Amino acid sequence: MPHHTSPTRPFGALLTAMVTPMKPSGDIDVEAAVALAKRLGAHGHDGVVLNGTTGEAPTTHAPEKAELVAAVVDAVGDDLVVLAGAGSNDTAHAVRMAEQAAEAGAHGLLVVTPYYSRPSQEGVYQHTRAVTESTELPVMLYDVPGRTGVRYSTETLDRLAALEQIVAIKDATGDLYAAAKGASRTGLAYYSGDDPLLLAYLAHGAVGIVSMAAHLVGSELRAVIDAFDEGDTALAFKRFTDVVDVVDLVCGSGNGALRSKTALALLGHIPYPTMRLPHVEADAEEIELVRVALVAAGLLETQ
Repeated sequence: MPHHTSPTRPFGALLTAMVTPMKPSGDIDVEAAVALAKRLGAHGHDGVVLNGTTGEAPTTHAPEKAELVAAVVDAVGDDLVVLAGAGSNDTAHAVRMAEQAAEAGAHGLLVVTPYYSRPSQEGVYQHTRAVTESTELPVMLYDVPGRTGVRYSTETLDRLAALEQIVAIKDATGDLYAAAKGASRTGLAYYSGDDPLLLAYLAHGAVGIVSMAAHLVGSELRAVIDAFDEGDTALAFKRFTDVVDVVDLVCGSGNGALRSKTALALLGHIPYPTMRLPHVEADAEEIELVRVALVAAGLLETQ
């Protein structure tokens, strides 16, 4: 495992749910993905998550996912923790994704609750256990009921936490009280799955964040976490409020992948903002909105 980890922070403190750069043809731009991962590594990151929702995983295919993981691990695997999404509402499919990610060199897996079909809690447990035990990789659970339609019950989370490979959870429930109790009760490392709630999650026992806004303000969010670690909560608050406009830009539209890709393309950090259907690229009005926000944040010069 790369060196940005510890028993309390098994995947580091700052990770980005990375977009998957694509060429105008719609093909994955592996070279651009590698360059983006390297850039994130130079701006405060401990790791990246590939092939998650922000990476448009529902529309990328198994060979593409494996190629992306292998290329990024080869380029940054000594410096960054590389987690791979293994999320599906088909357990057999999720198992194959996990196995292929492990073969490609991923350092860990992000395993979301099965979405849309809304299985029972026993189904959630059995699904997650099957995916977890299909490889030897450590696992970060992902609780995002707003997208999946199902949430871990207290009992299910406790059962999963008893599995040795499950060491962390990305919590996007917004339920801070439950997160505090869960972190204390289960021993899992909690990661905020919601950029606007970073400070609140840190105050409720979280050890870090899986972010979208860190595509643009990774160093700044790193400074928030570092200040909090040092006990300077006033400085952490100041560092966080300095970047709330960027957090709002990325997270406020309901489509963080679109906003992230649009901003990264405007900044020249990826060549194209191409997305695959059912997502479509930003129209002229939204591109201008993003451009103006980047200028206001001091990230882009006035053109």
